[in-house]
Amino acid sequence: MSANSFDARSSLQVGDESYEIFKLSAVEGSERLPYSLKVLLENLLRTEDGANITADHIRALGNWDATAQPSEEIQFTPARVIMQDFTGVPCVVDLATMREAVKELGGDPSKINPLAPAELVIDHSVIADKFGTPDAFVQNVEIEYGRNKERYQFLRWGQTAFDEFKVVPPGTGIVHQVNIEHLARTVMVRGGQAYPDTCVGTDSHTTMVNGLGVLGWGVGGIEAEAAMLGQPVSMLIPRVVGFKLTGELPAGTTATDLVLTITEMLRKHGVVGKFVEFYGDGIGAIPLANRATIGNMSPEFGSTCAIFPIDAETINYLKLTGRSEQQLALVEAYAKEQGLWHDPSVEPVYSEYLELDVSTVVPSISGPKRPQDRVVLAEAAAKFAEALPTYSAEASKPTAVTAPDGSSYEIDNGAVVIASITSCTNTSNPSVMLGAALLAKKAVEKGLTVKPWVKTTLAPGSKVVMDYYEKAGLLPYMEKLGFNLVGYGCVTCIGNSGPLPEEVSAAVNEADLAVVSVLSGNRNFEGRINPDVKMNYLASPPLVVAYALAGNMNVDITREALGQDAEGNDVFLADIWPTEQEVADVVAGSIDEAMFDKGYQDVFAGDHRWQSLPVPTGNTFEWDAESTYVRKPPYFEGMAKTPSPVTDITDARVLAKLGDSVTTDHISPAGNIKPGTPAAQYLTANGVEKRDFNSYGSRRGNHEVMIRGTFANIRLRNQIAPGTEGGYTRDFTRSAEGDGGAPVSFIYDASQNYQAAGIPLVVLAGKEYGSGSSRDWAAKGTALLGVKAVIAESYERIHRSNLIGMGVLPLQFPEGQSADSLGLTGEETFSITGVTELNEGRTPKTLKVKAVGADGTSTEFDAVVRIDTPGEADYYRNGGILQYVLRSLIG
Repeated sequence: MSANSFDARSSLQVGDESYEIFKLSAVEGSERLPYSLKVLLENLLRTEDGANITADHIRALGNWDATAQPSEEIQFTPARVIMQDFTGVPCVVDLATMREAVKELGGDPSKINPLAPAELVIDHSVIADKFGTPDAFVQNVEIEYGRNKERYQFLRWGQTAFDEFKVVPPGTGIVHQVNIEHLARTVMVRGGQAYPDTCVGTDSHTTMVNGLGVLGWGVGGIEAEAAMLGQPVSMLIPRVVGFKLTGELPAGTTATDLVLTITEMLRKHGVVGKFVEFYGDGIGAIPLANRATIGNMSPEFGSTCAIFPIDAETINYLKLTGRSEQQLALVEAYAKEQGLWHDPSVEPVYSEYLELDVSTVVPSISGPKRPQDRVVLAEAAAKFAEALPTYSAEASKPTAVTAPDGSSYEIDNGAVVIASITSCTNTSNPSVMLGAALLAKKAVEKGLTVKPWVKTTLAPGSKVVMDYYEKAGLLPYMEKLGFNLVGYGCVTCIGNSGPLPEEVSAAVNEADLAVVSVLSGNRNFEGRINPDVKMNYLASPPLVVAYALAGNMNVDITREALGQDAEGNDVFLADIWPTEQEVADVVAGSIDEAMFDKGYQDVFAGDHRWQSLPVPTGNTFEWDAESTYVRKPPYFEGMAKTPSPVTDITDARVLAKLGDSVTTDHISPAGNIKPGTPAAQYLTANGVEKRDFNSYGSRRGNHEVMIRGTFANIRLRNQIAPGTEGGYTRDFTRSAEGDGGAPVSFIYDASQNYQAAGIPLVVLAGKEYGSGSSRDWAAKGTALLGVKAVIAESYERIHRSNLIGMGVLPLQFPEGQSADSLGLTGEETFSITGVTELNEGRTPKTLKVKAVGADGTSTEFDAVVRIDTPGEADYYRNGGILQYVLRSLIG
């Protein structure tokens, strides 16, 4: 029950239903707040308890100073939690482990139960092993169930053991597309109350739901677990960037071109830790699917969220996707009552302002390794040639390939070996999906074919896509070009592209070719998409098809022919690019409400495979000692009812010294498990054949695999071990061996030696440390490797808070300084003093760091403490967020 200090409790009548609401107008200053802060204000009004959430917090938000730097902490209580299976499995593993820990400490295990709706969509596990054939989907699903049976049984147990926990089975769709098309409420109803739908998700692209006016963002799995258990998310009242959109997209451009332009603008402007909110006359002209595409890319430009307000377009989309008439009426009535309905004539107050005339957008792609590195399509071939020397010493390396059917061809640097229509970012958008299919139709009619070395995959985010492809009669053309359905899931975007054909892979590796993937996704970081592929480009679905036809990034597809027709005439991109009207007509004629009703009718039921899985029973899980997928983690071993005091860090060694822009993809285990690595050695020792290694993501429920894969990305460059690439460091516990220099070893092996010797570890890093996905394992793995502190030049929001959530201290070099400017090599021993102040309830602004080199010379500096809120200090004092929650529940 809310303390209701502002007398905000009221009621709203919609049709025959009456709902309790908390009126924003009760708080002075609320009317001038940006949309996103109004949602936060309602959240505080409704959850005001006089302790964690007080009248002062509500006043602080009502009196928001747009110009101030964030300093005021508030507690945000999300309405629900959304998860995918890679990050969701460890969440459920942790909840199951917490139940046992509560039992051991004399508490009631059933207290560990989601208090808010928690929905998990299995979308990250399907791998494109099979492609280019009509039965590719069926085969890939069979393989997926074979590989993941243990995980899926565990999730089915969770579905029965925990209240408020639902699982969308495999082969249904991608979490964020399922969220906007079905799970999102826009206005939530629970216990007779109506309030804005808000959510946190265990995937950074949770922000896709911002397109529907739902405030939500990605958090680490550890934060999500805490939210499920009723803990509010601690945050500072943010700065809000107003992004004004005017004009309309010109002919020949797509929503993808728009979002890549916005991504580049916002990354350049600097929006890390800020809310971004879209407003202006141009919003009405932006279809909901385009809004969702923009919201989806929020992690790529670094903002916490990228939200659109509710308007008539929101209602139209909710209607199209099968929401009930009562829900539609409620959303509109509630938004208008609370001042959440978009009024283009009103310009809210923002902290910062940007503006884009949408009519200036031009066709673009992004790459070869970061989403924000936009390349104008007309310059793509030239820009590729500029980037190539970083990846290959030679501009050209023609290499012969013999296919299984005996035919032969040559591939070269720049060969497009993967062309994938994949990821929630674009597969949720009918205009670009049908645009791709129309382009395919025209290409087939001209007699064009995809180059034989291109692995073509189609992995939509929901079954509705295949329904409208079939209704439009366009599926045969996609399939003729090899874009057969491979699965409903993230697939290529998450690194599940599957192996290249053996002959292509062999040629690429023998000649060390710099080959390319082109995908309609949101992530193209190094080492993510496929181990054979060095360069990765994000593009709209129509351009994915175009590059599959061109076959090489050296081809300027805006000027050069994609191929020849039956008469030998050149065919250019302009000849097959569908007009805006053609796309609009086919969208209007092929998508209807009934498709969404049918697609989501039994969304939690699953197919015969899901339903026939044997399910364990009981409210605590029976761990299988032989399992290599799901194991009980060690977080609560030996945990007492009260936390031990935190201590200073003495004589720590550096596990890794890293440069700028090290992402959570570099840190957190993802993608393939490479033979010979510690994770592969562990699996082999446990009787797992190489063909059954599966991916790191699928084994996130086994800490033994994950700890061995932390910092093991094949593109990681640890400066302590120069000349190496991958999960290597130098092990100073073995410095007496051989010539006296510390030998190079796997990071995992060195960590085990350091921990056995009782030596704490630190990581040194550059700017934007931990950018990328909300990877809880980037923090969990760091902690389990024995790292006590990270010292970076700057952090991305999610990873910094996740480190604290695992009891790792995030520190920052003094402004303008870095490891290099301080002359640190990583060979020093580090001592950090002043940490014990936290035991007295104070968070020091800086801590003394002393680094002593092998020759006895020392370097001292004051590192900034990046524990930003009192709540985070509580988590750190308890050794992590889960320990804090557990103690709160039994206390």
